[in-house]
Formats: sequence, structure tokens, C-alpha cells
Amino acid sequence: MERNLLKGALLVGLGASSYGALATVVKMAYAHGFTTAEVTTSQFTIGFTCMFLLNILIKDKVKAKEETSTGKGSVLKLMIGGTSLGLTSVFYYFAVKYIPVSVGIVLLMQSVWMGLLLEAVIDKKIPSTRKIIATVIVLMGTALATNIFSDVHELDWRGVAWGLAAGVSYTISLFVSNSIATHMRPLKRSLWLLAGGLIAIVLIFCTNSYSNFNFGIFWPWGVFLAFFGTILPPLLFTSGMPHTGISLGTIVASVELPVSVMFAYILLKEPVNFLQWVGILMIISAIVLMNIQNLKKKPIPN
Repeated sequence: MERNLLKGALLVGLGASSYGALATVVKMAYAHGFTTAEVTTSQFTIGFTCMFLLNILIKDKVKAKEETSTGKGSVLKLMIGGTSLGLTSVFYYFAVKYIPVSVGIVLLMQSVWMGLLLEAVIDKKIPSTRKIIATVIVLMGTALATNIFSDVHELDWRGVAWGLAAGVSYTISLFVSNSIATHMRPLKRSLWLLAGGLIAIVLIFCTNSYSNFNFGIFWPWGVFLAFFGTILPPLLFTSGMPHTGISLGTIVASVELPVSVMFAYILLKEPVNFLQWVGILMIISAIVLMNIQNLKKKPIPN
């Protein structure tokens, strides 16, 4: 049990870390003249195509037979739930058009307390003291790590609104990864989740954003965003979230924040001050707090 929990936390953490680079790369794509419609469409088109090919190449005959007999009604649920993946990208990429990446990631990471609240409502149970303390530490560390206090006077309300919307949809996507069609293979689940996300994006932008579509977005921007934002995260989340639960999963997913700060520092040359490093350490401490009890309970076999 403890080993599965730690494995799930590792997978969720890796999935969230791959998300960390996206906002910085999207900002760079914007600087080259690309639009949100082009960025999100290329990301999900490439991602869905690659996932489709992976499902053809990698097959589990026993699992596939189980999916055929028990998972017919799950495909539609996964596609509907997958719209949250597409919406998260659209909302988040809209947000960073109006506000700094550091503030955008803060708003996205409100999924920490949103996930805790969602789990409490669904389970009709008050979260443990440990989860509440860890969540508070994550939020405090988030504020410091993104240097939000020095930027708050410059915030554009449009960016704040889109950022909060991204936080809500991100929470829903984590819930979907945790609860829908968990009997299916991660590859198959990810395929249908991405299908739902791609459909949502096409429906959002089909009316007036595709007439002058710049296909130059597909290389290299689309490939990078697809791999780190559309292929890896769904695979890792669908494998890890069933073992962690929503609240622990969203807290572990907060490692996306320090990764975002590091990418902004390396690629955008954004300075990282002492308080930001303190915030990053606070977030890491919260993640350790959430998992230390499981580490002490039982040695993990080799």
C-alpha cells in the first residue's frame, strides 16, 4: 500500500514537473507571433496523434479484453472529463498573455486548496490536520516563490480571471485522472482524455481563429508543448492519481511551481531572489510532510 502511494506520488510529481516548462515556452511562442489558438491546437493535435500511435503499437491483450467488456460506457465519460485538459491549457495560456508567468502559476496552483475542498465535499469528510497544514505551507511558499507581492499592483484582471479558471479546470482534470475508468490502461485513458481536450479546443476556436492559421507553430513549439504538456502528463497522472487521491495528488503536483520558476530563470532570464528560493523550499517541505508518514510506516522493498 505504502509503496503504491509513493509510486503514485512520484508519477504525479513527474507529470506536474513536465507542465512546469509550458508557460515559459508559450511566452516565447507568443513573442514569435503565434496565437493561443495555434499553440493549443498544435499541442493537442500532435499529442493526440502520438497517443493514438502508441495505443496501436503497445497492446495488452488481457487488459484490452477487460476494457471491451467493462469499459464501453467509460469512453464518453473520459472524453467529457478530458475537456478539462483542453480548457486548462486555453485558460492558462490566455492568462499569461495578460499577467507574468509567476502570477499565472500562482493562480493555477490554487488547485491545491480547490482539490482539498473537492475531496472533502465528495467524501463528506474533513481533511486531516496534516493535509491542511501542508496545503497552507504550499500556498505560503507559492506566494513567495512566484514573487507575487512585487507584481500585484500590475495585475490585469483579465489575466487573474483566466488564471483562476485554469485553476478550477486543472482541479477537475486531476479529479478525472483519479476517478474515471481506472480499470483501463493509462495509454487508453490518456487517448480518450486527449480526444476530449482536442474537441474542446477546436470548438472554442473554430469560429474565427483558424482562417489564418500559421502551421509553423507545429515545429518546434508544437512538438515540445505536445510532449511535455499533452503526452507525458496524462500518462503519468492516469497512472499515479489513483494511488494518491485528489488532495495528496494536487499537493504533490505543486512541484510544477519551482520547475516553472527555474525554466523562467534559465530561458527568460527572470531573476530569482532569496524569498523565491525560500518559497520553493517551503513547497518541497510540504511535499515531504505529506509523504514522510508513509516512509516511516514500512520499508520499501528493493
